[in-house]
Amino acid sequence: MLPPPPPPSSSRQPRPRHPRKRRRRRAHAAGSGGGSMARRGSLSDSGSDSGSEDSSLSDSELQEAFSRGALKPGLNVVLEERPKRRNDADGLKRCLSELKQQLAWVERLDVTSGQVVDPASQSASNKDAVDPENDFQREMSFYRQAQAAVLEALPRLRKLQIPTRRPDDYFAEMAKSDQQMQKIRQKLKSKQEAMERSERAKQLRAMRKYGKKVQTEILQRRQKEKKNMLNAVKKYQKGLSDKLDFLDEEQTSSQGNKKGSASQRIKKGPNAKRRYKNQKFGFGGKKKGSKWNTKESFNDVSSFRSKVAHNKGPGKSGKGGKKALNKRPGKRARQKMKSRAR
Repeated sequence: MLPPPPPPSSSRQPRPRHPRKRRRRRAHAAGSGGGSMARRGSLSDSGSDSGSEDSSLSDSELQEAFSRGALKPGLNVVLEERPKRRNDADGLKRCLSELKQQLAWVERLDVTSGQVVDPASQSASNKDAVDPENDFQREMSFYRQAQAAVLEALPRLRKLQIPTRRPDDYFAEMAKSDQQMQKIRQKLKSKQEAMERSERAKQLRAMRKYGKKVQTEILQRRQKEKKNMLNAVKKYQKGLSDKLDFLDEEQTSSQGNKKGSASQRIKKGPNAKRRYKNQKFGFGGKKKGSKWNTKESFNDVSSFRSKVAHNKGPGKSGKGGKKALNKRPGKRARQKMKSRAR
């Protein structure tokens, strides 16, 4: 069946209609009469005929393909064939012989040993009695096999005069490198520093908490003292009491402090500066004429220094402490000397 020809092209394109308007028009046409329904029926019949023809054609093509044997039972999907695995034993052996190194047994140290029978039961039937699902039996069989390999290899090593024991002063190699150990050391150090910081923070929090507690106690005590003082003042104003107790307490406390400080001063004595000034200027008694000369001080010549008295100290010479005269001749003397030289 040939497809219908395309409609003639026109310069003016129809405008798209709104879907709601279309639905309204369709509903109106359905309710208006049977003419439109008849037209729709004819269109639907023609569409169903074309669909049945297409389906019949497709069915006929499938039947022809099935008759030719092109179709197979199951899904009609072409699957990729899996590559076949090859077990080339000769090639593997050839590669093994190429890779294999002909080294001495000392360089290889390989020992092949079979399954070892448990010495507790020497029966041969117990050889195959190891249950692979039993972890304990399996690990014990591995352990006995390793022991047998060691017992077989040690005599061969001794025969080749190879030492099998390390000396007492031998330092074994480290399991980890120095860089790794340095990283571990740094990590441990950082952890220790973090722990120390946390401990310091805990101590600071505890001290802050204790300080707040002490501060609140001091504030409460001050408030209590203030309240008691106000109550005492009110009682004194009303004439209920003859004296104020807190004033007496303050006087006694101030007197006690003065007495304590005086006793401390007496016990401690004056400081070095005060003692020096007392020795130099004296203290107490008559001040006027204290520096006058006396008969004893006049006769005392122990502090007399002749060099200082006559200005003969370092850098001083002559009377009055004048410097030594300049030995350079004057201007006229120099001119005379020049004229004589000519």
